[in-house]
Amino acid sequence: MSGPTVAQMLGLPADWIVSMAPQGTEEWLNARRGVITGSMAKVARDKLKSGEPTKAAITYARDTARARAGAGDGEEVFQNAAMRFGSEQEAFARRAYEIRTGYMVEAAGFVCTPDRKFGVSVDGLVYDEPGQRGGVEIKTIVSSNVLFETVIGGDISAYVDQCDLNVWAWNLDWIDLCLWVPDLPAADKRLTVIRIERDQDRIDALLMDLVAVDKRVELYVTELLAFMGATAPQAEPTPDSPPWVEVATPTEKPAAVRVELSEPAF
Repeated sequence: MSGPTVAQMLGLPADWIVSMAPQGTEEWLNARRGVITGSMAKVARDKLKSGEPTKAAITYARDTARARAGAGDGEEVFQNAAMRFGSEQEAFARRAYEIRTGYMVEAAGFVCTPDRKFGVSVDGLVYDEPGQRGGVEIKTIVSSNVLFETVIGGDISAYVDQCDLNVWAWNLDWIDLCLWVPDLPAADKRLTVIRIERDQDRIDALLMDLVAVDKRVELYVTELLAFMGATAPQAEPTPDSPPWVEVATPTEKPAAVRVELSEPAF
C-alpha cells in the first residue's frame, strides 16, 4: 500500500504536482517550464481598455507556448543582479518575520495543477494560528520607486495576483506579503508586513482570466507545432471552467490590512 503523496503531506489534493527543489535550480526551472506562474499572473491577465491583451501579456503567452512546445526555453527565468540579491536576502527577511510575529515559517516548494498549466511557489507556510493555514510571500525591495510607491505609499497592486494565486493553490486562509528593504538605516523599518486575507470572489475572477490566457497559449502552441511540422499531442480541450476553479461573481476590489506588530531592533 503506497503512502501519501508529497502534495497530500502538504495538505493539497493527491494528484497535484509538487517540486521541493531549491529556487533557481535546473529541477525548479523544469517544474515551471510551460506553466503559467504566480509571479507572472498579473502580466498574463493584463488587458487594454478595449479588452484585448497588452503587448506584455501576448509576449508572455508566446513565451509560455514556446516552452510547452519544446521549441526553446521560452519564459525561462534568468537571474540579474537584483534577482540574485533578492534570493540572498530572502533568508534574512524570513528570520525578521519570524522574530516579529513569533511564527515559524515552514519550507514550501513549487506546486502546479495536475495538467501542468498553472503553478506557484510560495516563500513559506505558517501553521501557528489555530485552525488557520497561512503563507509568506517575500519581496526584497531594490527599486527606489517601489520603495516610495509600495512600502511607503501602500500600493501593493503589483503583488496581489501572485498572492491570490498562492492563497488558492496552497489552500491558505491568508498570506503575509513581506516587503524587505535591507539597506534602510532604521532597522525597525526594514520589514513591512501586509496581510492579504483570502478573497474567493477575487480569486475566482483571477482564475477565469488565467483560463482564458491558457487558451491563448494553446493556440500559440498549435501554431508553433504546425510551423515545425509536428503534431500536437491529443488532449482534452480546456473547459471554460476547469473542475479546480470555483466560480463566483467578483464583488470586491483587492484589499489588504497592514499588520501592526512590535518590531525588534536587529
